[in-house]
Amino acid sequence: MKFPYSLSKRFLFPILFMQFLITQSVSSLNLTNEYLNHKCLNQGKYNYGSEYENNLNSIFHDFSTSEYAETGFVDASLGKTIADFVNVALQCRGDSYRSNCRTCVNTAISGFRKRCPSNKGGIIWYDQCLLYITTVERKTPFKINYDNIFFMHNPNNVKGDAKLFAKRVRDFIYELTLKVMKITNNGELDFYAAGEKKLGKNKLYAMVQCNPLTRDCEKCLAWSIINLLKNNDTKQGGRVLGTNCNVRYELYPFLRS
Repeated sequence: MKFPYSLSKRFLFPILFMQFLITQSVSSLNLTNEYLNHKCLNQGKYNYGSEYENNLNSIFHDFSTSEYAETGFVDASLGKTIADFVNVALQCRGDSYRSNCRTCVNTAISGFRKRCPSNKGGIIWYDQCLLYITTVERKTPFKINYDNIFFMHNPNNVKGDAKLFAKRVRDFIYELTLKVMKITNNGELDFYAAGEKKLGKNKLYAMVQCNPLTRDCEKCLAWSIINLLKNNDTKQGGRVLGTNCNVRYELYPFLRS
C-alpha cells in the first residue's frame, strides 16, 4: 500500500514533495532506509586534496572502525585552523543499531558526497539516520537549531474527532518524552523512547529521540509536537526531523520491535 507524504519546510528549506512506499509488514518496514531530505550549508567549498578534505575523510574512515554503532551516536572534530576544521555528527534511529546503523551511515556519507559535492557543510536525513557536517565549532550542550527542522505529514485525514485524536497524540508523545527524560537523568545515553497505545479499533505508534548533546531535549520535543499538530487538519501520521530531536507518530508500526 502506498502512503504519499508531503513535506513542508520552515525557514531555509524549499517546499518539496515526495512519495514513500510503505507496507504494513513490519519486517519490510525494518528494511527500508528512504532518503528524506538534505541541505547543503553555505560554508564554502573545499579543494580536492586539501587539508579539509583529508580531515573529513579521516573522520569518515574512523567511523568505519569506531564503536558508534553500539550506541547509534558519535560527534567528532578535526582540524587545527579555521580553514581545515570540520565537525561531523551522526545519529541512528533508536531501533537501528550495529549493522543497520553502519549501513545507513555509509549510505548517508555517499549521499552527502553526491548531493553536496565539495561542500564543506551539509545535513542529510535518511529514514534510519542523520549525518551533519559543519565547519562551525559547536559548544556543548548544543542549542536547539530551529533553522534546520522540517515536517512531514501522512496525507490521510483522521477519521472521526480530529481534535480528540490530536490530543491523544500529544498526550502519548508527552508520555514518551517523560521516559526519555527519566533515561537522561539516570545518566544513560539512549535519549530514545517508543511505544504503542490502543485507540479504539486502532493502535497509535510513536517515537521520540534527541541528540545526546542537546541542551534541552524536553523543550525540543515539546516544540516539535506543538508545531506538528497546530493545524486543524490533523493527519493520521506525521514526523518532525532536525539536528536536535525527532518525533514521529503513525497508525501502523514503523519500528523494529
